[in-house]
Amino acid sequence: MLIDFDGNEIDIRPGKIVAVARNYAGHAREMGKPLPSEPTFFLKPATALVSGGGAILLPAASKRVDHEVELCVVIKDRCRMVTPEEAMRHVLGYTIMIDVTARDIQEEAKKSGMPWTVSKGFDTFAPTGPKIVPSNEIDPEKLGIWLKVNGETRQSGSTSDMVFSVERLISAISQVMTLEPFDLIATGTPAGVGEICDGDVVEAGIDGIGVLKMTARRLR
Repeated sequence: MLIDFDGNEIDIRPGKIVAVARNYAGHAREMGKPLPSEPTFFLKPATALVSGGGAILLPAASKRVDHEVELCVVIKDRCRMVTPEEAMRHVLGYTIMIDVTARDIQEEAKKSGMPWTVSKGFDTFAPTGPKIVPSNEIDPEKLGIWLKVNGETRQSGSTSDMVFSVERLISAISQVMTLEPFDLIATGTPAGVGEICDGDVVEAGIDGIGVLKMTARRLR
């Protein structure tokens, strides 16, 4: 389920969630990885979506689950092979996403050269909200972005620190796969990613969009 301009749930599920890796220099440094020379992205399943006010379910299969706050682009219409100059006309609006990651599973996958899909794809691993803000109401390149756990600030940055702009990301992704209405693009996370545990209250905020609030709950 997605949320609309007023924060209400609507019976629409995006065809895909495209997430961008290492799009903030600070996050690349804390992960011990170089900055990519071109946008690098991966997919999260649409079944990972959960609306604000719900729970992030921490799976029994993982002992370490991390938060990553991200500006999320909502695609307006079908587009393919667009240039950066054309990209913004295909944006419906913006919302907040927490790209939840089973970090221990991801690290094991990296060591063995296997895909990250499991670490990123559990149900509730893509909380979104609190609403979609129309594309003409905010500048995606100049937004404060932050995340708190139990009131303590963990992540704080600006979308101006993104390595690749929203226009560049849309263009790069559309060269590979057709983007369709309500597809989501999570644009990367600033430094400060960290663990969330059973009972933690997670608040993610972006200027002009609002605050997405979730509670973590451990599955037994």
